[in-house]
Parts: sequence; C-alpha cells; structure tokens
Amino acid sequence: MSKISSCDRTLYLFTDNKSAAILLENWRQKLKQFRAARKKMRVLLFLIICQCTINSVKTHRASNPNFVLLMADDLGIGDLGCYGNKTLRTPNIDRLAEEGVTLTQHIAASPLCTPSRAAFLTGRYPIRSGMAAFSRVGVFLFSASSGGLPSEEITFTKLLKQRGYATALIGKWHLGMNCESSNDFCHHPLSHGFDYFYGLTVTNFRDCKPGQGSVFSKGIQKTLVISVQIAGITLVSLAIVQYIGLLKIIQQPLSYENLTQRLTKEAMQFIGRNSDAPFLLVLSYLHVHTALYASKNFRGKSKHGLYGDSVEEMDWSVGQILDILDKYNLSDRTLIYFTSDQGAHVEEISSSGEVHGGYNGIYKGGKSTNWEGGIRVPGLLRWPGVIQAGAYIDEPTSNMDVFPTIVKLAEAQLPSDRVIDGHDLMPLLQGKVTRSKHEFLFHYCNAYLNAVRWHPGNSESVWKVFFFTPNFSPENSNGCYDSHVCFCHGGFITQHDPPLLFDLSRDPEEKVPLTPETESRFYEILRVIHLAVDNHSRSLHAVPDQLSWNNLLWKPWLQPCCSSLFQSCYCDYDSEGSLLEVHSG
Repeated sequence: MSKISSCDRTLYLFTDNKSAAILLENWRQKLKQFRAARKKMRVLLFLIICQCTINSVKTHRASNPNFVLLMADDLGIGDLGCYGNKTLRTPNIDRLAEEGVTLTQHIAASPLCTPSRAAFLTGRYPIRSGMAAFSRVGVFLFSASSGGLPSEEITFTKLLKQRGYATALIGKWHLGMNCESSNDFCHHPLSHGFDYFYGLTVTNFRDCKPGQGSVFSKGIQKTLVISVQIAGITLVSLAIVQYIGLLKIIQQPLSYENLTQRLTKEAMQFIGRNSDAPFLLVLSYLHVHTALYASKNFRGKSKHGLYGDSVEEMDWSVGQILDILDKYNLSDRTLIYFTSDQGAHVEEISSSGEVHGGYNGIYKGGKSTNWEGGIRVPGLLRWPGVIQAGAYIDEPTSNMDVFPTIVKLAEAQLPSDRVIDGHDLMPLLQGKVTRSKHEFLFHYCNAYLNAVRWHPGNSESVWKVFFFTPNFSPENSNGCYDSHVCFCHGGFITQHDPPLLFDLSRDPEEKVPLTPETESRFYEILRVIHLAVDNHSRSLHAVPDQLSWNNLLWKPWLQPCCSSLFQSCYCDYDSEGSLLEVHSG
C-alpha cells in the first residue's frame, strides 16, 4: 500500500510496487500541473478582484461626483494666462487648464448678467423663461424688483437636490427675490433648489461708491421714472443674506472689506461639511464687476491696477478651493467648471480715468454685445482620471451645456416637458466625439434675436450672421462709451439686409464681412440660417416678461431691510470676519 499526500487530502492506493511507481510518477506530474494551474488561477482571481475593485471605484466616482461651478463676473477671455495673457498672474486658474480641458469657443447664452445666469441654471435660452428684456434695461437693478427666475423653471440644483445632493450658492445671484411681499421669496435661490445661500441677491454696482458712479449717470437714469436719489438708496441697501425660513440679512449696507475672503471661507466650510456626501457648490464671484475692490494682500500688487488686483485675488480664491478638495481627497471625485457670465465690460472707466474693464483678447466688442468679445468666455473643466488633461477643444459650446452635463452625471432625469437647449459635454471632454452637437447657436440681445452661429457637420467653418449691430460711440471705438453699455433696439442699432456674414474659423476678429463676391455660397448660407431661425422661432412660447418695466422698477414694499427703520437699513452681524453658518430647514 502506498500513501500519497496531496494538498490537505490523503489518498490510499492498493497496488504492486512497479505499478505503484508508475502511478506515483503520474500523480507527481499531475500534482505539479495542478499546483501550476492553481497558481495561475490565484493570479487570475487576484486580477479579477483588483479590476472589479477599480471598476467599483470608477463607477462610484462617475455615478456620484461632486460639482464645483466657479463663475466670474465680467471677466475677459484675454485676462487669463491659459488664454494667452502674459501680464496677469492666474496660476490656479491656469492649473485647471493644465489638468483639464480648455474650451476655446465657449459661448455665454447672453452678453448680460441676468439672462446669462438664467440660461446657465436652466440649460435654456433666457427668452424661453421670460428672462430676456424687451425694454432697454436687460438686468435687475434692485433687490426690491418683482421679476425673477420663474418658479416653473427647472434648475439643475432642483434636480440634484432630489438626488440627495447638498447644494449651495455662495456669492452673486441676480435672478430676483420677491414677487408680492417682502418675505414671499418666490425668486430666492432657496426656491430654486439651493439648500444654502450666502451672498448678494443683486450685484455690486459702482454707483454705490461715492465718486465712482457711471451706470445711472450715463445710461440708465434717462429712462427711469424714479429719481436717482431713490435708486442710490436702494442700491446701497445691498446686503449679504442668508435664509432660514426667513430672510436673514447679516450685513447692510454691504462692506467690500475682505469680501472675497469671506465668500471663499464660506465655500470651503461648505465643502468641509459635506465631504462625505455628494455636493454641488456654485461659487459666484463678484470679481470683476464694478465697483472693483481688492483686499489689502492684493491691492496694488498687479500690473493692471485695481482690475488686475481683483483678477489675481479671484485666482487666489480658486487656489483655496483646489486645496480644500485635495485636503479631503475629493479632487478625483469632483468635476470643476470655471467660466464668466459674459465678456469684459470694455466701457468701464472710473471717474479718475482708470480702466476698470477687462481684456477680451483679439475679439471685438464686449459685455452687452454679441460680438465675440461679449459672448466668448473662458470654459475650463477638470476631473482627474475621467476627462482629458491638457486638451483644447475648438468646437462651439455653451454655458447652457452645464445643465444636461451635470444632470446626467448625477443620474437625474432630464425634463421631458420642455426644450433643453444645452448638450451633454462629456463625450467631447472624454474625446469620444470630435464635433459639438451645437450645429446652431442663437445669440440674443435682450429679447431680440441678434445673430446666429452655424457650424455645419461637414465643414470646419463657423458661420456667423448679424441681423443688426450696435452703434459704437464714439463711432470708431470698440464700445458704447457715451451710454456706458450698448442697447439693442431703436436708434442704438443698425439693421442689416442682407445680414452681415463672417466665417469665424478664418476671421475670429470679425473684421471683414463676407459678400456674394468674396463668398460663393453667401446666399445658400443665409438660406440655411433663415430656415434654422424659423425652426427655432416655432419652438418658442409666450411667457410673462420678467424684465418688464413694471417688474424692474423699485417697489418699497419689497425692499428687504434688516432694521425697523427703513431709512437706516443698517446692520452688521458679519463684522471682523465672523461668518454665520445658517442652513435652511
């Protein structure tokens, strides 16, 4: 009897010696093969487990990403190092470009704050929500106006909140506040899906600072019925606000002292509070809208005066956000987006003659116009390990694209009862496709269709037609300096029949309009664009005008005031940088 031990089992063989020897040798060979096979199986099983783990992590990262959306105000595309600036220091914003994707033809849906931000939040042209004005004034001027983003509109914050995301807006809102009373909050950020808000309901106007005014004195006061004095009182009443069942004003009038540091600290605290669960943060900077300001650490440090100081302070803030994401190991689980609501306000010159507007690079015009300088804005996206690093995409994209992109990534349901004009950016960002889904983009000046962009699927050309253009003043300048902003109708514009035609792929500066003599397809291009306009127009439905004069005008009964005496409206619960942490219930 021979006894052969194999693994942890014992086999007994009853046979003769010779046969046993042969059997023994056979068993030894089989045992050797078995052990080799078992080793291979262990390695294969280990690799399978590793791959499953990696896939699980990737699935978790891709299905529950965080979102940090950074929006500057009136920042020129030429103000950043990653877009060619050589004199302003923006290393942290440039880092987003190095570690992510740079969109070189990223377009704001409007060249003004209010409609552009409405389009950003809803993924829809502002004309669809009534957030595009038929009057001369295209933005909200007062916190005591009655217009605003309608409650029927679906923002990406509403959809992500339903998916369990913590949502916060830090900074500028500018999309309305109340409808009929000073505490109905029908347009407030928390009525549109934000859990937490720390910021301004309107914006910072230069007229709030003595000796700095220009908006009312040059452009707006001629058309307002109320006096400039009342307007000034209302504007000075801007405050940092938070919301907890009731509106809580924590500083009125607004102090610019260390304001960017306060906003940044609030944003960092929000990230820290929500580091273990998915979150959406919109950090909406006041930089570089006027009145310009910069804290002591940045004042006088740039090569471009107070404007440059403001840009560099904003860049510092971006760096703080990147650092806090690294601290909590959230960078690989977070999609970051950086942009501006429109191009630089080229007409901004202080009463002392200092240039307070930004630089739009090679592009013509600026804020309030649909020349490329008014609507071509920075577009930077970073998500390590998920989207390309260091890539440049020269395809037409829009700030409306953020809506479907993050809604799909959060596995929320896109609304099926309305037109969504944005398109998911992820196929482009991941290099799965090379062409944008935006064959046409429609450029509105307030509520008036001003221009159309056409990028044919079988061509590298990007055609752009203008139905009218603003009358620059002085005539040979690059803006409307006499009125401070360009307007959209009447004697402020020149109509074109046939429309002006440019090929942006060859003439991005929009210097020389094409003619039937210089472009053989001139009339065919116009025909296709007119058909696109007809189709687009049929998709529009009548909605209330949120920027009508009745909605725009200041209403005393809607004015938020932190004191019982309306004339004073003074409080400061945020002094010495002590930030209140107030959450919605």
